[in-house]
Amino acid sequence: SAEAHRRIPPSAARRAYAGPGALRCDRTYGRAVTDLRVPDAPADLTRTLGALRASGHEHRTVKEELRTNLVARLSAGEDPFPGVVGIEDTVRPQLERAILAGHDLVLLGERGQGKTRLLRTLVGLLDEWTPVLEGSELNEHPYEPISVWARRTVAEHGDATGVAWRHRSERYGEKLATPDTSVGDLIGDVDPVKVAEGRTLGDPETVHYGLVPRTNRGIFAINELPDLAERIQVSLLNVLEERDIQVRGYALRLPLDLLLVASANPEDYTNRGRIITPLKDRFGAEIRTHYPLRLADEVGLVRQEADLRALVPAHLLEIVARFTRLVRESPAVDARSGVSARFAVAAAESLAASALRRAAITGETAAVARVGDLPAVVPTLRGKVEFEVSEEGREEDVLMHLLRRAVAETFRARLGGVDLAPLVERFDEGSTIEVGDLVTSEEVLAAVGPLAGLGRLVSALEGDEAAESPGVAASCIETALEGLYLTRRISKDEVPGGGRAVYGGA
Repeated sequence: SAEAHRRIPPSAARRAYAGPGALRCDRTYGRAVTDLRVPDAPADLTRTLGALRASGHEHRTVKEELRTNLVARLSAGEDPFPGVVGIEDTVRPQLERAILAGHDLVLLGERGQGKTRLLRTLVGLLDEWTPVLEGSELNEHPYEPISVWARRTVAEHGDATGVAWRHRSERYGEKLATPDTSVGDLIGDVDPVKVAEGRTLGDPETVHYGLVPRTNRGIFAINELPDLAERIQVSLLNVLEERDIQVRGYALRLPLDLLLVASANPEDYTNRGRIITPLKDRFGAEIRTHYPLRLADEVGLVRQEADLRALVPAHLLEIVARFTRLVRESPAVDARSGVSARFAVAAAESLAASALRRAAITGETAAVARVGDLPAVVPTLRGKVEFEVSEEGREEDVLMHLLRRAVAETFRARLGGVDLAPLVERFDEGSTIEVGDLVTSEEVLAAVGPLAGLGRLVSALEGDEAAESPGVAASCIETALEGLYLTRRISKDEVPGGGRAVYGGA
């Protein structure tokens, strides 16, 4: 039915479940979204230090939590890094070994390879709830207070010391390494307000802690690590090795308990900056990421990430995936910059938007994308690709050529063994079929008329379970027409003014 092609509104589709690390997978659109809501702690959790000891709770470090929970996931056959596509046999085993070894790590790869997404999924391997001293800035475990304030509080109140509980989604900190990042942002600095209140400069409680110590007993991620100035990177050396921090002239010994992870692009080592050698040496593992190696993974990634507001048939998603892969492989494109997965996602979303626009203007019942919607998407994608200098001025021509190749490859792969003679015969008899971004599916089907083997055509492009509807049938027919034109079996004329084309004719 027409209603089957309308998407569920996001407000109805995105439910309240907050998965690991406050990242949950939206099953309606497949998009992983950030959920800022933190669930309430269960009422049966203990609220004092004495009750915590009586419950038999055992303190584990962050890396012990990660190791134990990862082993449990692997033993149960569960995916420890949900939402990350195409890394099952390459990146995932290396990442699992690094976590099991207790290593801090760097993910190294081109833009749009899911490095940040992968880092954020690590939070799902932490315990769901962990106890902290109530009121602690450093999320200190009640058994092991590390700050002056915490040790004094435990000494004064003993077993009556208050205990709060933090959800694993609150135990992840992240900083984009912008050039203006300071040591105070990451590590800490003197708080002038506390000094003005009468504390002396020698008092360690005048320190305002930075992002790293405030993520104590959690995971801290630095995105684009080489963008940090080298003098700022030096401030992380003690965090990685000695597990403490230094703030100006204060004699602080804070044994931080955290996993430090980072992301970087390979070109950053030579262009925008580099990771200083002592810091690289302190990271336990450097893991290379990559774009999806298999076409099916590329399609799966687009399905998962794209927020499609209209029906985009499966064969069109395959065309988008092939198009993205051809752009990455093209000698006209700067291979060092890479072609982000966001390129394919934006293409699929723009394709759906084109179908939705057609339905809104023409009153078409169901918004279904067609291959004729693809050329209009190309100009919007130009800014996502870095071309070689020699291709200046030809960027859109290059993309259009690669798009036609993607359509032709999909046509051969899906319809190579399908008898399209009945369709070709229509044009041998002098028939013409007009298509365009404002030509409705009903108009396309009416121009084609009754066609023998239409069911086989739809099944070959969409699978045996494809929904039978005018929109899907018209989309499949238009893809067959474009494939026949690209393989030089029929002719095609572009109508001046853009947006329309006529297959067949003289």
